[in-house]
Amino acid sequence: MSTPDLDEDQLAAYLHLTPQKVRRLADRGKIPGRRVGGSWRFSEAEIHSWLEDRIGASDSEELSKVQQVVDRWSAQDPDSLCLSDLLPMEAIEVPFLARTRGSVVRRICSLAASTGLLWDSDRMAEAVLAREDLHPTALDNGVALLHPRRPQTSILGGPLLALAVSPQPIPFGNKSGHLTDVFFLICSTDDRVHLQVLAKISRLLANTDFLDELRVCDDPKAAWRLLDKHEQLLDQPEVQK
Repeated sequence: MSTPDLDEDQLAAYLHLTPQKVRRLADRGKIPGRRVGGSWRFSEAEIHSWLEDRIGASDSEELSKVQQVVDRWSAQDPDSLCLSDLLPMEAIEVPFLARTRGSVVRRICSLAASTGLLWDSDRMAEAVLAREDLHPTALDNGVALLHPRRPQTSILGGPLLALAVSPQPIPFGNKSGHLTDVFFLICSTDDRVHLQVLAKISRLLANTDFLDELRVCDDPKAAWRLLDKHEQLLDQPEVQK
């Protein structure tokens, strides 16, 4: 069932902006929307995609601002979303030996399926590869945040993460030519949870030494414990940047 469009006042409340600022951004093409009877209307799905793109392109300072927007948008306490709870041990592979884009996606989807929460590994892999063809998710820091374009609700028993760390970086479509050696798979049943997970992972990567330590982990248990430790540090207000 499709969700109703948002008007200028509703979107302004979600983004913590004034309606005038929302109109200016829409007039300049900075926010996706369409004019109806002289006023702007905004599709919730398109706003989700816009927020997702902002998360992927943000630096540490901007991520904190985007996180606030995502928290308001999701109407969820950010501390209640725990990445380590979404990452079962069997969905982690260290070391990860896949060496091509296709084999990476198929293997990490297979890891997710081993948890019993993903019921169709092949379908998820197809959806993730389609998303990669549309817009690669490999970041300059060597991490790829794999996910389908839309939540695959019909093949998931619940939100789920998978993680793989390769001993050797590989080409994975990064626009700047950087190689990739850390792969997260984000499987969400809801757009809003997806944005929460994506924003929190992005902050984890930007604000801590997590990546350096992750790359020297030698087994899944060490990788899970590391993520859990850094997530707890991230959730402490006094150490947030």
